[in-house]
Amino acid sequence: MSTSTPPRPRTTTTSAPARSRTASPFAGVRAVAAALMAAVAGTALLDAPAPTAVPPPAATRAAAAAEAVRTVAAPAVPRAPAVPGAPAAPGAPASASAASTPVHFTGKAFDTCEAPSVETMRAWRGSPYGAVGIYFAGRGRGCPGQRELGPGWVASVQAMGWRLLPVFVGSQAPCVEAPAKKPFAIGSDPWGQGTREAGDAVRAARALGLDTSSPLYLDIESYRRGDAPCAATTLSFVRAWNREVRRLGYLPGFYSSADTGVRDIEAQRKAGTADLPAVMWFARWLGKPALATEAALAPAAWTPHARIHQYAGNVAESYGGHRLVIDRNAVDAPVARLTTARAGSAASSRASVPSSFPVAARDPARP
Repeated sequence: MSTSTPPRPRTTTTSAPARSRTASPFAGVRAVAAALMAAVAGTALLDAPAPTAVPPPAATRAAAAAEAVRTVAAPAVPRAPAVPGAPAAPGAPASASAASTPVHFTGKAFDTCEAPSVETMRAWRGSPYGAVGIYFAGRGRGCPGQRELGPGWVASVQAMGWRLLPVFVGSQAPCVEAPAKKPFAIGSDPWGQGTREAGDAVRAARALGLDTSSPLYLDIESYRRGDAPCAATTLSFVRAWNREVRRLGYLPGFYSSADTGVRDIEAQRKAGTADLPAVMWFARWLGKPALATEAALAPAAWTPHARIHQYAGNVAESYGGHRLVIDRNAVDAPVARLTTARAGSAASSRASVPSSFPVAARDPARP
């Protein structure tokens, strides 16, 4: 170029007071009457709704609300992630369910500046690729027009068997290296800007029919190494973007150069910083995939099913008479879900994608 809902307060119930066990001369009569009543009401009891849990007392609700406010209002406080590369998601919607579990794809993918036509995507079903990166939103996109990309395109290519990797190219590091990206530098309020652009990303994803639990990959292009203020500004923007994307029910992914953005985010993971990406998409043009052996990442970081390696770029390929200039990617990561998907579609999606390919040993060469 994978949230967890915070546990709800546990409700406490008070047991009913014990009844007298003193014998009574009418005990036998009462027992027979009770048995007859139970027999008559049996069917009604079976059909009755389950009892509703007792709501927590007001004090408990107030404490929980206060804790939620403290969690959202303290972006600078680091918290150690429970899983390497996948910090807990504060503020995730309580409506998340098993039906919105992320769908994972393992195989090869390509990305190209502008979404190809439906005809080209159909012709490329004969290629080794099973997923495609789409630049669906963001002010920093190289091809902002996207004449083909829309809800109909998304539904059509998904129906063909393609899996989608939605990429958001918004504001960039103040010290970004690409001259074309410099006009989109992050401003003086990186946290607020990241939050706002996350909202833009989610709105654009919804407009295309991408459902909650879909990954949205934030593209941060390579920036100047060793520039600490620039890196800090960029990190603040990325963390705010991640937090808001999570809060809105989507999965924040991150794309960048292995030697700049990826290396800096990995350092933050080791430090236990909160609000980091759930999926890592790293660019190192080795010419062959090396998902598990990237030197900038610890072996256990962003695993399992949370890595993408862009291993070649600006390559021309043709299938079915349709030529594209693409970047090549090795994928073991979440892909988009559509709002029309039904429960159980995750299993069928995984079954329809190409099988895993061997991961090559790391080549020390660099792009």
